[in-house]
Amino acid sequence: MTLLTTVFAAIICTIVWYNSSKARELKIGVLCLMYWGASLMWLIDAVFEYAELHEEFFTPAPLDMLNDLYLGLSVAALGLIIWLVIVLYKDPKGVVKSVLFHKKN
Repeated sequence: MTLLTTVFAAIICTIVWYNSSKARELKIGVLCLMYWGASLMWLIDAVFEYAELHEEFFTPAPLDMLNDLYLGLSVAALGLIIWLVIVLYKDPKGVVKSVLFHKKN
């Protein structure tokens, strides 16, 4: 489930990045790279787990699947938080800078 969650997040993020120039301005490419990196990590993990378990790999317990889903969603949420910090730091549209340095009369 972790692999599926991160692959779906990576695919959705890539489609958004490809179709929207505004998304590219907001550094969505960084988010795509994080999700594709996580997907690659989970793919390698799945290969090694399959090498260890063989056919048992395809019949996980429901509780294990639920735990993997929570882990995958946590990884996706962490990726979004890291991306948000990057966007706020880079401030591509100057919004944060204008709010911080706006002087009230």
